[in-house]
Amino acid sequence: MTQLLQKAFERAAKLPQEEQDKFARFLLAELEAERQWAELFSRSESEDLLERLADEALTAHRTGRTQPLDIEEL
Repeated sequence: MTQLLQKAFERAAKLPQEEQDKFARFLLAELEAERQWAELFSRSESEDLLERLADEALTAHRTGRTQPLDIEEL
């Protein structure tokens, strides 16, 4: 375990039990989501899908069907 992770767990251990459980659920969900993304991107068909989506996005941009992102409007 890295020192940073150890420090994070030590700080989390000082939280009330309810907050520790909330943190644990969050951490486990993040780890599972990361595993699922890794699995999806490891599939051969995902490369084709990502390429197609990128091509569609570029085409939309080139044909003027996109607009600049205004962070203030989010």
